[in-house]
Amino acid sequence: MSFLKKFFQKKKLDVKFKKAGEGHRLNEERPSPSRQSVASNHGNQGASGASHQENLRPSSTASSRISSADYERSLSEEKRLAAEAALARSQAQNKKVPDSTMAAKARMRRELELEKKKLAEAQALAQRYSEPTEVVKDSAPMVTVLFTCPDIDAAVLPKDEMERHIEEFLLMQLAEEPEMASALMIATLNKDKEKVKVCVETLCKYLDNIISNPGEEKFRKIRISNKAFVERIAPLRGTEEFLQAAGFQITSLPFEDRNEDFYVMDSEKASDQERLENLKSILVASEPIKPQLDRAMKVFTPSARATNFNIPDEFYAVSKEEMKKEQQRKQEAVEQLGMLRTKAMREREERKELLKYRYALIRVRFPDGVLLQGTFKASEKLSAVNEFIRQHLVNDWMPFTFCTQVGLKLDDENKTLAECGLTPAAVVNFQWDKTVMNEVTAQQGSSKSTSALKADILAKIQDM
Repeated sequence: MSFLKKFFQKKKLDVKFKKAGEGHRLNEERPSPSRQSVASNHGNQGASGASHQENLRPSSTASSRISSADYERSLSEEKRLAAEAALARSQAQNKKVPDSTMAAKARMRRELELEKKKLAEAQALAQRYSEPTEVVKDSAPMVTVLFTCPDIDAAVLPKDEMERHIEEFLLMQLAEEPEMASALMIATLNKDKEKVKVCVETLCKYLDNIISNPGEEKFRKIRISNKAFVERIAPLRGTEEFLQAAGFQITSLPFEDRNEDFYVMDSEKASDQERLENLKSILVASEPIKPQLDRAMKVFTPSARATNFNIPDEFYAVSKEEMKKEQQRKQEAVEQLGMLRTKAMREREERKELLKYRYALIRVRFPDGVLLQGTFKASEKLSAVNEFIRQHLVNDWMPFTFCTQVGLKLDDENKTLAECGLTPAAVVNFQWDKTVMNEVTAQQGSSKSTSALKADILAKIQDM
């Protein structure tokens, strides 16, 4: 991207130099533009004024024939006529404002409004991913949902950017491994799993026909306008790259009473059955490359604001407005029916409740008050939180438990975070297993409390 920035910067400098006017020497005295224009205007006015006065000045002969009063009346009459003519011209110009001028003004207004709208959107986006410009003492820390893809590199990005990053990676791999890269493109870049399944089955059928009948020309041709190809293959991304990697080339061939485009594989490539079998295996075995939710681990010093959360809209599966409306409808239904709700009604409401959130922000409070924060999917099991905590402990072998703020023990690791009521955000309290902790303390001969977290994790501690 740096070369693009340099390109636009150069263009901006060129425009600035052009606006600055012609160059001059530093030791050269330049006349002021205002003086030049004044001098020029004065000279022009002098010449025109002299000429005008000469035309208006009565000659000695005329003065003898025209009295001074008549001369003044003639001047007044001339001024009146000139004023009326000027007024008439002005009115005529105002009446004849071309439609193109009005249209241009309207277009300029629309462009300005559009530019203001784009600027507002850009500012909103920048504010979303940037630190607050003004630090408010009681505000909760900003939360951004980030993703990573360890199979590619160590980049950590928002989901949309990470998906583009994965696509760019696959496109770059086409030159080195076209078969593998194109098969992964089909699996990764198309979201509809059912359509991907049908596409892969159809491509495998094409390959099977060639493997079984390498000498049959009809099996080595795929008409691009064929209904099955148009519906199952053409709409999916990566299919064109896969067909080219397999050895197909687009060729115009006679079909009925006209020429049509076909994907055609030559006989030499069609006879290499081992290559085609391998290609088919790659296609069937390919799994989508998916972004993984980054835990965005943070460590905070003890704080009374541990339960203050600033949850972004990304955490919600439905908009906040829709949630408010749903809550209002539920309240109205309860008021109408009272407490007479069937078991099926309660279960249906519980399922709806579980689908409200995509993510959960969990803060683990340790006995010394230090807070360990991580981001999880709402559908992840409680075991994921357990594993997250354990990998940051000094003594990761020691058993521990954690419970909610009201003391409810969270010990069913097969439950999702949504089922445990930890969405969209929650604080849980960490506790060592008392029996094991007492044995360790007895062996060490000291009850001095130390932090449970590793030193490299504590090095990242920050104020909330």
